[in-house]
Parts: sequence; structure tokens; C-alpha cells
Amino acid sequence: MTQPLPKAFIQSLKSTMGFNEEQFVAVHHQQSAVTSVRINPRKWHSGMNSQWEHSPIGWCATGRYLAKRPYFTTDPLLHAGAYYVQEASSMFLEQAFSQSRPPGPVRVLDLCAAPGGKSTHLLSLLQEKDVLVSNEVINSRVPVLAENVAKWGSANVIVTNSDPADFGALNAAYDMVLVDAPCSGSGLFRKDAAAINEWSMDNVALCAQRQQRILADVWPALMPGGVLIYATCSYSPQEDEEILDWLATNFECESLILNCNKEWGVVHVQSPTQHFSGYRFYPYNLPGEGFFLAAMRKTESSEGKRVEHKRLRDLKAACLPESAVDFTILPEDYLTFLVGETWHTLTQQAFEVLHTLQPGVRIRQAGVALGTSARKGFVPHHALALSSLVSPPVPRFELPMQDALNYLRRLDIVLPQQPAGFAMMTFEELGLGWAKNLGSRVNNYYPLEWRIRK
Repeated sequence: MTQPLPKAFIQSLKSTMGFNEEQFVAVHHQQSAVTSVRINPRKWHSGMNSQWEHSPIGWCATGRYLAKRPYFTTDPLLHAGAYYVQEASSMFLEQAFSQSRPPGPVRVLDLCAAPGGKSTHLLSLLQEKDVLVSNEVINSRVPVLAENVAKWGSANVIVTNSDPADFGALNAAYDMVLVDAPCSGSGLFRKDAAAINEWSMDNVALCAQRQQRILADVWPALMPGGVLIYATCSYSPQEDEEILDWLATNFECESLILNCNKEWGVVHVQSPTQHFSGYRFYPYNLPGEGFFLAAMRKTESSEGKRVEHKRLRDLKAACLPESAVDFTILPEDYLTFLVGETWHTLTQQAFEVLHTLQPGVRIRQAGVALGTSARKGFVPHHALALSSLVSPPVPRFELPMQDALNYLRRLDIVLPQQPAGFAMMTFEELGLGWAKNLGSRVNNYYPLEWRIRK
């Protein structure tokens, strides 16, 4: 990066704990951002370990630094949900979640979730009876969130598209709330030099005001004793430590201190007046970009019980039609239901959470979509192929690399000696999607909007 950093930006950081101006400027001008991924533990297998030359990320068990950046778009494993390309510092969420989660099954809200990095990370960390609500307020960003969540293949997640205030109305509904807040983005200057031109102190102040509104609106949704995890990719104290002071002053909460290995290079900081703990990531201390995270527990006086909400949605579980049973194998505690013409499945706990969402909360995706009942039989949904719920007798066809790319580009493919009907296309034994053999030709059912365009 050759573009100089704004003088006002550097000046605003000089009193920030752990900041070294000389090293900070040097790392932005002399080093490029590192490449890192986080693997999906439910899909990754030992045969894939030679995929790249890599090294571990200390604070994330499934995180990997890559020696060089591949062209991810043409890797079928990415499209199969075997891994997610994610900035290494932000994977510190794993430490905050694992060290602070309340006992028992938890209901988690990821409030500002697109494009889905932290939601898919949470899905890897959640236990069988936990539930995640993954929300994005901006309509245009919901499709990519829904796509990435679907690729992770989990049935205990609901994707929503609502304002934070809509969740605040669900009083004490969540045990944990993650707010990865919209911010001025200075932590990503090395990855996006154009963002330097957009940075200003006025924008920092505007972002801080927005962050306060978001936190105030969602705070009632967190049950007493529950945990709020707050994060930004900004270096600015106004969006980081000063937000912690604002929270401590306006709400009843206590700071949580996280255990960090000194070798990680993470800087433990405290807010100026209330001394709440936060964690800063500087790229001259570790291989990662700028990041800030803090965790706190809600201490408002209460018995600490989740408020049970009336079931406001006329949604009932129903048995799958016989034509669908041939395609799926579901655990006993999974429930199925029909939305329009499409069958879905959720864990029992996620189905209960689905019922608590008020009409003001817009649901965009729930669990795993299984497919639709048609006149000529069941048509499996793409999400089913990305899950672990496909029945073993369903035909599978392992595609070599070039055929897999042709399939992902939605081009014509050939299925020699395949029986007529639907078959699941796989790569490295992972589902990519569906194709239907009609005898004279093969219909490619890969979603048009997901196809590789290059």
C-alpha cells in the first residue's frame, strides 16, 4: 500500500493502549494482508489436508493461515461449504464464545451477520441443542448470508432480515448476542486501500452513534445473566473502548476477562473510565488485520429465566410426504413443516425459537430446505445436498475437477451409466447440488444465482 494514512487517523490513535505509530505505519506500507480460512469441522476430512500449505491460527481450532492465496472461486470445496475464507483476527470470536457461554443449551443472536463469517463460525461451535438466529438488516446483503449459512449445512439456524429494535421487543429471548457492529473499517485498510479515502473523523462519530443505537435497541433481547459480545474492525477508540464505557454507564453489566496466550500477540486493553476489558489486534503484533472485541454479562436484577413468548406464527409441524422420505434421513428430534410448497426441517429447539419470533421479524430461511412435492415426484432443494440429511440410497456421482467446475458454472454435464432421476453431484465426497438424468440429456439444477460466472 503506497497511499499515506490520514494524519487525523494516526493522531486519534496515539493514546490507545498498545499502539506503536512507527510499527503501525510500517506494517501498512511494507506488508500485505495475510490469507486465512476456517474449515467446516462437519465437512472437512483428512484427505483434504494437502489442499494448501498452511499453518494453524492459535485462537481458532479450525483456522488456517495459507502460505499463498489461491483462486478460491474455482475451488469446488468452497462451494460445497468445506471452508470459509475469513480474516484471522475475527476468528477470536471463538475464544469469547467458548469462554463466556452460559451453561446449558443457548439461544444465540448474531445481529449484524452478513456475509456470514461469524454465523458459520458460531454454527461450528454450537452444540446439538443450541440455536442460532442469524440476522441482517440490509435487504441486499441477506442473499449472501443465506447462501453461506446454507453451505454450512446446519438445521439449528434461522436467517432473518429485521431491525435490531424488532429483536428488542422479544424481551429476554437470547442467552448470547453478538453485535459485530457496522464501523468505519480502518482495521481493514491493508485489505482495502480504497477505504482510506472514505475514512474521516465525522464518519467515525457517525458510526459510534449508530453502534450505540444498535446496542440500545437489542439490549432488552438479552436475558439477565446473558452475554453480549461486541466487535468491530475499527481501530478508533470512539467505536471501541468508548462504546464499552457507554455500555457500562447506561446498562447494568459486568466486564468479562478472556484468557489469552501471550504468544498470540493480542493486546488486552481497558476502557478509560469504567475499565471494561477489550482485546485489540494490531497487524505488527500478529498475522491478522485490525480488530476489536469485548464480552460482558448482563447483570440486571431478575430471576434469570428466559421469558416465554406466545406462539405468534400459525406454523405447525407436519409429516413429510412419502416421496420426500426417499431423499432424506432425519434425526428423531427434527421437525418438518411446509412453507408455501417447500418442505423444511429444523431441530426441535430451533422450531421453538421460530415460533417466538414476532410478526415484525422477517424470516428469510429456516433450517434446511428439503424440497417440493411435484406432480411427477419430489424435487430436492439445493440446501438438502449441502446438508448431512441426504438418505444413503440416493444416487451420488463423484465429479472430477473440470466436471465439477462445469456443474458449478451451470453448464451441461454427462452422467454415464446413471439411473434416470435425481442424483447428487459430489466433489471429494461432499454434496455440490443436484442434477436430473432424463436419459437423452441431464438437467443441471445448480442455483442460477449461485453459479460461477468466470
